[in-house]
Amino acid sequence: MSAALRFPASIRVFERGWLSANNILLLDGDEATLIDSGYVSHAAQTVELVRAGLDGRRLRQLINTHSHSDHIGGNASLARAFACDIVVPAGMVAAVEAWDEDALLLRTAAQSGDRFVASRGLEAGDRFLGGELEWQALAVPGHDMDALAYYNPERRILISGDALWRDGFGILFADVLGTGDGLGAARRTLEAIGRLAVDAVIPGHGAPFSDFDAALERAFARLRAFEDDGARMARNAIRACMSFSLMDVRSMALDDLPAHLQAVPLYREANERFLGLSADALASWLVGELERAGMAYRDGPLLRAR
Repeated sequence: MSAALRFPASIRVFERGWLSANNILLLDGDEATLIDSGYVSHAAQTVELVRAGLDGRRLRQLINTHSHSDHIGGNASLARAFACDIVVPAGMVAAVEAWDEDALLLRTAAQSGDRFVASRGLEAGDRFLGGELEWQALAVPGHDMDALAYYNPERRILISGDALWRDGFGILFADVLGTGDGLGAARRTLEAIGRLAVDAVIPGHGAPFSDFDAALERAFARLRAFEDDGARMARNAIRACMSFSLMDVRSMALDDLPAHLQAVPLYREANERFLGLSADALASWLVGELERAGMAYRDGPLLRAR
């Protein structure tokens, strides 16, 4: 967190490293609300972080910003541990009820999730109390077309999920997969966010920040680059998702990588739509990219997460 940022004592931010999204604990007397729950492989750690933060309070509800695995992966474990309600954006209710692993991008991106039951859906425009403040739910499509952000105008705090980070925003899956206009939605989302009065942003990943205008400028610059070059957007998606998967499984046989990239819908669609490489060429490029970024290294026949 920036040294200049001071949140009320009723707001506690658990900044998580990959694979988990940040968790925000909002305290209200002897009850609390949690925003987002991290990835399934970190669920036990999330439960213990939340338990310590609650300090005897009751976790009344868990609210998600959107449906991706690094934000909902601890939902089931938290519900079992604390008997809390789970509240999701209204647009993802049907996918959760059916446990549609394609709509939730689990099978699509070769990620894991633990099935949970949603108590209700939250619509854009709805309000809820948390951390002794009233939060407004805002539609922020782009990275996830059903995503919500949560805004408190009194303290000028934005819980942005993956719609705005200090240095960009989350992958625009709809464009990469050819299922919608994520670029257009992301532009409209950034424009809408830019009309808010914001002193502090709590993003889905990375430390909370106060340089809101500069972050918006960086996000718009990234968006323009993707609008100008779809291949750049596709390469970013492949690198990011493969980095995530490798951190999850820790290693993968190099000989198996071309077949993996062809089998996983996200990689296959991104390559076919924007890159047009053979499976072997895509794997060779990707390994080089991950090595240059310091995300992975070759260990004999294996590619290992660093």
